[in-house]
Amino acid sequence: MRIPFGSLATAAVTLLLVPLAAPSPARAGEAAAITDGLVLWYRLDEKSGALATDSSGNNRTGTVAGAASWAGGDGLTFDGSSTYVKVPDNVLAGLDSISVSFDVRMDTQQATPYFLYGFGNTSGSTGYGDGYLFTTGNNFRTAIATGNWATEQSTAPSPAKTLDRGTWKHIAYTQTGTTGTLYEDGTPIATNTAITIKPGAIGAGKTTANYIGKSNYSGDRLFNGKIKDFRVYDRALGLSELRTLAEPVVTTELAADRAALDLGDTTGVTSGLTLPASAPYGSRITWTTSDPAVITSAGVVTRPEAGQPDATATLTATLTRGALTATKTFAISVRPQLTAEQAARAAADALVVHNLGDVRGNLTLPAQASWVSSDPATIAADGVVHRPATGQAARTVTLTATVTVGTATATRDFTATVPPLPPARAKAGYLFSYFTGEGTADGEQIYLAVSRANDPLSYREVNNAKPVLTSSLGTKGLRDPFIIRSPEGDKFYQIATDLKIYGNGDWDAS
Repeated sequence: MRIPFGSLATAAVTLLLVPLAAPSPARAGEAAAITDGLVLWYRLDEKSGALATDSSGNNRTGTVAGAASWAGGDGLTFDGSSTYVKVPDNVLAGLDSISVSFDVRMDTQQATPYFLYGFGNTSGSTGYGDGYLFTTGNNFRTAIATGNWATEQSTAPSPAKTLDRGTWKHIAYTQTGTTGTLYEDGTPIATNTAITIKPGAIGAGKTTANYIGKSNYSGDRLFNGKIKDFRVYDRALGLSELRTLAEPVVTTELAADRAALDLGDTTGVTSGLTLPASAPYGSRITWTTSDPAVITSAGVVTRPEAGQPDATATLTATLTRGALTATKTFAISVRPQLTAEQAARAAADALVVHNLGDVRGNLTLPAQASWVSSDPATIAADGVVHRPATGQAARTVTLTATVTVGTATATRDFTATVPPLPPARAKAGYLFSYFTGEGTADGEQIYLAVSRANDPLSYREVNNAKPVLTSSLGTKGLRDPFIIRSPEGDKFYQIATDLKIYGNGDWDAS
């Protein structure tokens, strides 16, 4: 059984507070100079090997487990299945205060639950965490505990948020006294003033499950992404220090967002523009306009009256990442309104009628036009189709659309070909579409099987049991497929749900 399936405007750029490309050596040097109170410092800029060198001077060299893939000096790559860093035992011993600071780029396929780092212990009998300090990106928070999850004291933003994936972020947590503060890109985003657990109290100072990229819970997933410049201090860093540590990553990602921001062709605008509120690498965007009578800061366009010249204005985007900002301007020109004759012609030219070359069922004729058929017995003016009888010749029908704007009209002809009805045929078998589940990378795609003879209970896979249709759009997953047959019997539709669970475990997306 065969089944048919159906030029950019110049933008002026101004970058404020930050350089246009990579951070300057001077700024990177300022971050490197924040050494007071270092407990350990893994730059994670090695080119090879399985050791994470401690630059704090305290000789707490880390050991890379699993695949040690170094990103050319740009951090350690964690593969999500075997890679993590084992930090020496008792790293929290004696600490009444602490700061943990690092740069992280989480892969978009990170599975949950996971820890970005976890310092503490794991119960040998249950595999549960048994006193620990950790940060995770889902839901984004840091917590300290004396036992398992029931003893956690969390510092988390409200409302809850998820750490951005696919972009570098600077993350930090500080704790001193009873106050824990969580930072993102050098900006405090959450504070808990009721922390009663000191880092050094975890395990009475004895901790043997200290990891970067691995959870203290043995059943959790490993981290998938990159981490660099990982630091632990025996004090709570100040805001200015944390902004200095964050600036190299924030500067680079902000510049990348500014470069990526594009509104397309902004000359000859005739309708509203969609102005993004966020950039690809996570910067927030706000908009201002030089003339709201032409285009507002929300992208609403007001066209001049017909016969007037183009109107012009400038849109300014302000991108914010942490404490830094950048701006980018776009020159906008707006065309005047059309005359009635122009509007009618444009509307007629924009009409679309699908499948005219092979009309097997009723047509949807756009309602903004009135329609006349050259052969109403075959295609009526409302799009209802009566196909020729089996064995007769295909028929050609001209559909004429008339669009009216005021007193002006415009017409357009569409040529349709209507094939005869198919001959009746004995049913030869069944075609079954299915997916195999979320357990494999290609399980959530469309597979086909055909019945053995006309038996609906016995099937054989086609395409060597490999997917027949794969998706490259949306979630890139296809689930719950089924086939619909048209009333005429010679056209079929394959329908499926755009959803992928493999690699993320996110059933909430369903």
